Amino acid sequence: MADASDIHGNVFKNGSATLLARVVGANGVAVTQADIASATYTVYLLDESDPDTATPVTGHTDVALDVASLICDSLQVDDLWDVDQTGYNFKHTLDVSTHQAFSVAGRTYRAVFRLTPNSGQAILIRFRLHAI
Repeated sequence: MADASDIHGNVFKNGSATLLARVVGANGVAVTQADIASATYTVYLLDESDPDTATPVTGHTDVALDVASLICDSLQVDDLWDVDQTGYNFKHTLDVSTHQAFSVAGRTYRAVFRLTPNSGQAILIRFRLHAI
């Protein structure tokens, strides 16, 4: 069984981020679009002195996403993915054209994606992002 862990990365202050992951279901098989009924995300500004405190970022709270634009039906290996040769099936680029997601340099943010499958428990994908 894999341990739960955040995916770490850096982002530019007031920049966007393209977030990639390989997402598997409870059966250990990579999820496909047909497996997921809905998806949302929220970005939080973290309080470095209190790990239980996270402030939702305006414009990036409980945002509904189109599953077809988020999940690939096959694992992808391209120039964006440098983790391994197996690939990713989750890709999202945060839209910061209306609301900045990472407006404070030197702070850490958490982007949490919640995938609701057609059956079974919700799948959480978490990214811990340090703004530079």
